[in-house]
Amino acid sequence: MAMMERTPGNEPFIHLAGVRMVFRSRGQEFLAVSDVTFDVDEGELVSIVGPSGCGKTTLLKILAGLYTHTDGVVRIGSGATAFDPGRDVGMVFQQALLLKWRRIVDNVLLPAEILGLPAKASRERAMDLLDMVGLVGFEDKYPYELSGGMQQRAAIARALVHDPKLILMDEPFGALDALTREKMNLELLGIWRKAKKTIIFVTHGITEAVFLGTKVVVLTAGPARMADEFEIALPHPRHLDIKTEKGFGDYTRRAYKLLGME
Repeated sequence: MAMMERTPGNEPFIHLAGVRMVFRSRGQEFLAVSDVTFDVDEGELVSIVGPSGCGKTTLLKILAGLYTHTDGVVRIGSGATAFDPGRDVGMVFQQALLLKWRRIVDNVLLPAEILGLPAKASRERAMDLLDMVGLVGFEDKYPYELSGGMQQRAAIARALVHDPKLILMDEPFGALDALTREKMNLELLGIWRKAKKTIIFVTHGITEAVFLGTKVVVLTAGPARMADEFEIALPHPRHLDIKTEKGFGDYTRRAYKLLGME
């Protein structure tokens, strides 16, 4: 039976142990996640990398409280404060999913409106976040007036506006061209340092996972099973030229080996 608990203050912010997810439909079972175990400390940026269709998104939805896992332990939170997925999670998807009839600032404000947060304070926070992601001056634009990268920056601001404890990112830069994607990687690291949030970042790009992560979790082809996890002992702030260094190459080769892609 699945268990979801709050962690005491002396334990990791996120603890997963032996997590399994089985979908049942028309009398048949489909194993989506077979055995996943790892911890995340508060303030970490953890990359989850694996092949397409391996169950990474399913795992994110379990962390978001959208799916109830079948077996294992999922424990989120720290100290005496309860963790409420509806209030304490912000999500960023592969597409920005901005509402085309709302101006950018109103798109950013959407979670605050849904949660019934004070309007004046929320608008001030939205403007501060737009400043942080480099979109001051674009707050009254509509989504079609922004580039793909700018739309994703607005989506990140939207995920932060209600001050969640956990940000879940599901291939957020997968639809961008290669150069814009690298720029967004740099910007995400800057946002993470400023916002001081715990981030789980799902990707099937090994170099992206290593460049962004304080830790990389490697999942095998579906159903998702832990191949390994390892810390990334590369300095911050990170710049793109770190990808030419031997240490970076060692980490990427380790991930390629775990995925049988040597």
